[in-house]
Amino acid sequence: RYLIIIDDVWSTQAWHAIKCAFPENDCSSRIIATTRIIDVAKSCCLSADDRVYELEALSDLHSRRLFFKRLFRSEEDCPEMLKEVSNKILKKCGGLPLAIISISGLLANRPAIKEEWEKVKRSIGTALEKTNSLEGMSSILSLSYNDLAPHLKTCLLYLSLFPEDHLIYRDRLVRRWIAEGFISEERGQSKQEVAENYFYELINKSMVQPVDIEYDGEVRACRVHDMMLEIIISKSAEDNFTTVVGGGQTSLLNHQDSIRRLSIQHIDKKLASELANVDLSHVRTLIVMPSCCITHLPSLDRFEALRVLDFEGCVDLKDYDMEGMDKLFQLKYLGFRDTRISKLPAGIVMLGNLETLNFEGTSVRELPARITLLTELRHLIGRLNKLPSGIGGMRNLQLMPRFIITMQETDVLKDLGNLKSLEGLDVDLGDEVSCEDKRCEKEAFLSSLCKLGTCKLRSLEIKSKYCGSLDFLDSWSPLPSSLQRFVAAYRDSFTKLPKWITPALINLADLWICLTELTEDGLLTLGQLPSLLRLQLRLSKKFIATVQVISFPNLKALNFSGTAQAYVSFAKGSVPKLESIEMPFNASEAKANGFYSGIEHLHCLKLAYIWCNEDGTLPERKAAAAAIRKDADANPNHPEFTFENEPWEEDNEETGAGDEEKSNEDGDTDED
Repeated sequence: RYLIIIDDVWSTQAWHAIKCAFPENDCSSRIIATTRIIDVAKSCCLSADDRVYELEALSDLHSRRLFFKRLFRSEEDCPEMLKEVSNKILKKCGGLPLAIISISGLLANRPAIKEEWEKVKRSIGTALEKTNSLEGMSSILSLSYNDLAPHLKTCLLYLSLFPEDHLIYRDRLVRRWIAEGFISEERGQSKQEVAENYFYELINKSMVQPVDIEYDGEVRACRVHDMMLEIIISKSAEDNFTTVVGGGQTSLLNHQDSIRRLSIQHIDKKLASELANVDLSHVRTLIVMPSCCITHLPSLDRFEALRVLDFEGCVDLKDYDMEGMDKLFQLKYLGFRDTRISKLPAGIVMLGNLETLNFEGTSVRELPARITLLTELRHLIGRLNKLPSGIGGMRNLQLMPRFIITMQETDVLKDLGNLKSLEGLDVDLGDEVSCEDKRCEKEAFLSSLCKLGTCKLRSLEIKSKYCGSLDFLDSWSPLPSSLQRFVAAYRDSFTKLPKWITPALINLADLWICLTELTEDGLLTLGQLPSLLRLQLRLSKKFIATVQVISFPNLKALNFSGTAQAYVSFAKGSVPKLESIEMPFNASEAKANGFYSGIEHLHCLKLAYIWCNEDGTLPERKAAAAAIRKDADANPNHPEFTFENEPWEEDNEETGAGDEEKSNEDGDTDED
């Protein structure tokens, strides 16, 4: 028996091709299909019992809520002079959520002046007011596109290279924009910062949809709505901005202009023969999608002007001849992420303008010795066993691959201190054997770390499966003032909180640390970190504490784990911005403290995940669970609450299953 949901079916032909895959076994299976075309919806009805559910437009009330929340937080906050024109704009949107979101995104960047809003109202036209048609919706989205500044239009059009519903990661996208030359430094901001600002502008204007939003509001990825994708594909075709081969988009190989940006989403012998007759010497970006047949790709020596070359996800890349790589002198971005290659092409060392090399998710563990000649490299992303000698000469390097400290020569580790532009460092201490008698290597690493801490180092992550304490880092000095993220996420990384973690680290926002023990003074220190947004804390020894008032002023996420002998409670007024909490709950300690948790005082709390350990008697655990549930219910924000290992579940196991469980044994279960 199955339940299958098929989103956005565009044609009856597509539906007939899909439905053949579903077994008809009379097991009460269900299929839900969504479409914008009524004829397609009717064709999806396989029997007289099937129904077409036509989704109604938003009511006036819900339209206003969506519109005003986007612009003013609520309708009550809307200036009186804008209410009449707002209602007229909403009428033209016809209750279509995407239209409302797009127009509100457009208005959010206009002055809150009636005349300006009247201009927008007039420019919408009457298409949506007359009929809730796709054409009308397209006119709304086109209006939003036309309102963009030229630099944002360019960045948005670049997204037409990706298929429908493709997940586009922010970091890789902005680096491609930079490699293409779309981005210039502005007002003391680096190209990376400017490009990220453009990314967020496109989100704020509802041009793209944010995906995977972090605890601090950072958006890791985006998608383009399929209707917006249609518009930018059309605009790109008009301007000869991009060309797509294969996939669900229209091939543009028959045009006479030079191809400037090429996305190969599918290719067979026929398309390969077409490409053989096309001039590729002006292509600046080549993106090859994972579904593409590598053996049919054009030779690299035909791409003389290439700046971006991305093979991400192409698992058969090892079958592609990389001959000609050394001739791509203008190449700035090279992506091998999630391919199965085990060795980088030798020609890479000739790419003097290369800025990004991504080999994460491959079997590559060693770099060519001459890669240190690529002094323009900024982002070197992947995992290595050993670093190449002379890496200290790569002065523009901002992001390095993870490497194993105890497998490095001491001179190489000391050389790291010369990387004054380094912003991110991800290291592995090595295994138990390699860590023995490695004092010199650790001291060399600490020496470099002390130098990097005075420069631009923003993120440091240290991993190890077997190694002992990181207490050798306790003397890190001077304080790494730019550090925003520190991760030491293996058991007993430090005996206690390092001395250099003090309230003077004004930029530290993300801390994940494993300690043998945490003292009350240590907790007080953590609570005074002014910018801390996320704290993941793992302890080995017993820990009983109350988080005091005026502590953790900006903390949004707290994850507490490790010892079973733990009890944490919250004083009224503490952690005022906490939204998410995960922590253990010790029944015996809870009883000793009057079953007080203080969760009811966390007025911004949205999610609470509490697990009860096996300490204490069953009555004590029941009382503890009831008390913490009561506190959660008393929280005015009504957080989503999960209590793991409910004591009454164990009671059921001891005394026999309840009636509901017995009925499940006789009938259907969730696993069906």
